Amino acid sequence: MTVAAPSIRATLRHRSFRALLAGGTIYFIGNAMQAMAAAWLMVEVTGSSFLAALVQTAVFLPMFLLALPAGVMADTTDRRRLLLVSLGVQTLLVALMAVLFLTGWAGGTTLLLLTFLAGCCTAMLSPSWNSGIVDVVPRDELPQAITAIGISYNSARALGPALAGYVYALAGAGAVFVFTVLGVLALFEAVRRFPPRPHPPSRLPAERLWGGMLSALRFARHSETVLAQLVRTVAYSAAGSALWALLPVIGQRQLGLGATGFGFLMGCLGTGAVLAGLVIGRLRQRLGLERLVAIGSVVFALAMAVSALSSLPLLTYVALVAGGGAWMSVMSTYNTATQTSVPPWVRARATALHTLAALGSFAIGSAVWGALSDIVGLTPTLLLGAAAMAGGMLLARPFPLRMGGLDEVTQATLSEDLFVKHQPDPEAGPVAVEIGYRVRPEQVAAFLEDVSLLRGPRRRDGATFWRVYRDLGEPGRFTERFIVTSWADYLHQRARATLADQELEAALRVHLADGEAPTLQHYIAER
Repeated sequence: MTVAAPSIRATLRHRSFRALLAGGTIYFIGNAMQAMAAAWLMVEVTGSSFLAALVQTAVFLPMFLLALPAGVMADTTDRRRLLLVSLGVQTLLVALMAVLFLTGWAGGTTLLLLTFLAGCCTAMLSPSWNSGIVDVVPRDELPQAITAIGISYNSARALGPALAGYVYALAGAGAVFVFTVLGVLALFEAVRRFPPRPHPPSRLPAERLWGGMLSALRFARHSETVLAQLVRTVAYSAAGSALWALLPVIGQRQLGLGATGFGFLMGCLGTGAVLAGLVIGRLRQRLGLERLVAIGSVVFALAMAVSALSSLPLLTYVALVAGGGAWMSVMSTYNTATQTSVPPWVRARATALHTLAALGSFAIGSAVWGALSDIVGLTPTLLLGAAAMAGGMLLARPFPLRMGGLDEVTQATLSEDLFVKHQPDPEAGPVAVEIGYRVRPEQVAAFLEDVSLLRGPRRRDGATFWRVYRDLGEPGRFTERFIVTSWADYLHQRARATLADQELEAALRVHLADGEAPTLQHYIAER
């Protein structure tokens, strides 16, 4: 009997989640209004497809640069303080932008600079907000919480540009930026009243910024599940950025629309995303991850092709609604798969890596597609984007999608006995760890196959080197050896072991000689 997944409505019963989601929605609306106004203002001021697309780069490039450091800080420092400081700085920046454009004292260069700096604030706060808001719901409600956040974000993409288009036509870009300030203040108040949960106390040495970044990259590289999702996200976002980045040009040149019409185009994409969000849970259960992603890729590619060839506004509107639904379905699936496949110690960094993959490739793709549009024209560029989107489906075989199991994200309880006489200084290292096994002769092949499965978890959690050696003097004796940068990193690596890792280690015991158990030795580098 299939158990029905919790509904989004049930997830909204959590007061903290509801309040943070409401504050985030208003914040997203303000950001969407700012992005729309900035893009349209750039088209009016310069008339360049490249510079209009570069606004999207200025909005999202900070994610590429700062998402991972911000993720480390979210996992290791006070998230409340990080959120409030970032929001406070962003309030000042957008307020300055509003004053400058209300008074007519700024141009295209200032617009790009302030848009980029405001984007830096968004990049710094995003991992803390994303990890903090889902911390208040149980794990079995995590997909619904992520879907609710996706609906919130895409509702903002639908409503924000439409509001911005109306305000822009009525009072200009400066007035739009005033509304953005109000959105930032709304999230500031929500975080102040419902701050993220503090991290649980730990006796382990605190991770440093650079080491934390390396830990996140190492985890992604050696976790097949996370790596697949990140690669697929990069491909989908880079191809799809052609439509998002060139939408102002489609509105002005292809359809002859003004600022209000451009806002409506953005609203169509957002509306489709919201409609998809309402049914994405059922679709995911019915179709499975791969079929849903394949259908979403085809639909978005068709939306780009229609936008490239059509001069009929109604046809383009319908295509964009479908494209928005496809975008939401695919990106939400990637995000959900990522967050359900990582343990708590790296969740904010995994969120940051997903953001880095999605928005980093989006920012770079926007600049590339914008430049290409200036060279070969709008229609060929969009058709190339559609072809790239369809081609991305070929990644399904080498990088299959799945959601992590509970045992893969639940950290195991380990013995505190390290079998060392005196613990070295936390920064001492490198540390070599050797685990010895005496294996029955008939079990050697099976043992080697099973012990090889530990390569990924050891490297994922902190080892820089891993090998298995056979003793030349005693054929049935094998040594698993791995190296960690420092004693502190080794302590962190031990603490990161999951129940699934313990099951892999337990499976090795069946291959051992009667009465034998694994032996553990630690070595510290002296020269």
